[in-house]
Amino acid sequence: MARRRITIFGATGSIGENTVDLLTRQGGADAYDVVALSGGRNVARLAEQARALKADLAVTAYPECYDDLKAALAGSSVEAAAGTDALAEAADRPADWIMSAIVGAAGLPPGMRALKHGTTLALANKESLVTAGPLLLATAKAHGARILPVDSEHSAIFQALVGEEIDAVERIIITASGGAFRDWPLDALANATPEQASSHPNWDMGQRITVDSASMFNKALELIETKEYFGVDPARIEAVVHPESLIHALVGFRDGAIMAHVGPPDMRHAIGYALNWPDRRDLPVARLDLAQIGQLNFRPACEKRWPALRLAREVMQAGGLTGAAFNAAKEAALDAFLARRIGFTQMAEVVEDVLGRLSRDSTLTKSPLSLEKVLEVDHLAREAAAEAVSALAS
Repeated sequence: MARRRITIFGATGSIGENTVDLLTRQGGADAYDVVALSGGRNVARLAEQARALKADLAVTAYPECYDDLKAALAGSSVEAAAGTDALAEAADRPADWIMSAIVGAAGLPPGMRALKHGTTLALANKESLVTAGPLLLATAKAHGARILPVDSEHSAIFQALVGEEIDAVERIIITASGGAFRDWPLDALANATPEQASSHPNWDMGQRITVDSASMFNKALELIETKEYFGVDPARIEAVVHPESLIHALVGFRDGAIMAHVGPPDMRHAIGYALNWPDRRDLPVARLDLAQIGQLNFRPACEKRWPALRLAREVMQAGGLTGAAFNAAKEAALDAFLARRIGFTQMAEVVEDVLGRLSRDSTLTKSPLSLEKVLEVDHLAREAAAEAVSALAS
């Protein structure tokens, strides 16, 4: 039996590291042919991973890091490359399974390119579905490729739907921890700092996604992602705060039954499910002791506290390229918050301002959906966000 060919985009991030961990535990270079790994500025770690997995190619997204990566790989058989063209070339290399874990809209082009080769794409880059869901799914269908969700919520939904018909689904409920500020007084949120927002009560994740969890922009993206991937009417998609982060999603059916996916807050479960699908293999995740847990708690997801959720519903209603504008504005607003140019609550103000500006004509809802148009709207939204940030910061 031929060994599976594996590529990991975003290998040095949280999802990528967990993917490398699982591959290593399942035999590493002795069990898999690792085609390519990509990363950012942490070229020392990227080179270490590439050497350990005996990858054919290691790519840094930053051309200025090429010399450091090449030096770190000296004496090995791993080829070094850098930049967007190198990422595209990596996506063109034949692979059976590709992890898409590049953060942000930058993950869309290589993922789209990989799908055109009929591969299985394990999708951790939620922005791909938010910005270009119909295009991504149509590309997969046209080329006989498969997309497997890796977000813990969407993996949970996917698993709850095994053997079920989507027409029987009455509601989908995704859970949110509530992030760092779920118990803060509303009037204190405006003064929250990046350091405070970067501490998650349950999950061990990168800084950007942890701040997105505190603002609920991460959950807003997941609402849109649910609508795009599963094709469910937005009115049937709900969010609820679940502080323990043990139930990742619930699917309610028309007969009143609800299927819940319960597991520890460990991304290796969702990654491992996608890696081994359609089989299940042993995974190094904790086994829950329900008696010790004792109880599970739920709270409403208040849109006054987390306006990102309201904005997500507006995006789902509008459709078209609105998701691309939403995501780009969110990323720009997050950058501004981390740089201390705007306050925590002003991130939602920036995103709402951008959506208002770009919705004044029919650009977002009437333009044909294409990768080029998505990237164009992404650029326009970032420009509009920069203006909104400047106005707030002045």
